[in-house]
Amino acid sequence: MKLVIGNKNYSSWSLRSWLLLSHHELPFEEVRIPLDQDDTYTTLAKYTEAGKVPVLQDGNLTVWDSLAICEYISEQYLEGRGWPSSVRARAEARSCSAEMHSSFPAIRGQLPMNCRASQRHVSLSPDLAAEVVRMDRIWSKYREAYSRFGPWLFGEFSIADCMFAPVASRFETYGIGLSEMASQYMRCLLSHEKVQEWVEQARAEPETIEMAEVGI
Repeated sequence: MKLVIGNKNYSSWSLRSWLLLSHHELPFEEVRIPLDQDDTYTTLAKYTEAGKVPVLQDGNLTVWDSLAICEYISEQYLEGRGWPSSVRARAEARSCSAEMHSSFPAIRGQLPMNCRASQRHVSLSPDLAAEVVRMDRIWSKYREAYSRFGPWLFGEFSIADCMFAPVASRFETYGIGLSEMASQYMRCLLSHEKVQEWVEQARAEPETIEMAEVGI
């Protein structure tokens, strides 16, 4: 397999599929295409007509979009273990992942992922504050419900954890306050060996995307 990603410092969507592959130690070749460069879209066009990262190539099959890639990996290589084993947990994990995929525009726009940055401060708009509350509620509710099965959001590590890992990075960068249960889950995500590997590599990247450098 070949996984095409953007800058590790900024590309939250790239982290999601990369983390699922890396957590399960599936072999893949990593192709990094820096974003917001003069040749970004020309280079991406070699891999996808969508013009976005990530992209997974598996033989002559191309899969794009983080959630679609994760679903494919789960079906093709993990015998469905990308999702929790129980029907209820699987349905709830899919619902949370789909909400993350389609919602939270204020978090995306006002708290861009920036692994190199620390102790950045931004003013929370009403929309952003409401989304933080919603995120806290998701993390607290399911962490409490499934804590007896393991340390992840639904006990077992799943695609849902991959979907929320970039949010944990964002909240860490901007010092977003959370409830104790949600904070515990955030620390669990950030302490994942592969997440730490991603962050270490992100901090070594030379590129700077000015529009993602927010906060003081």
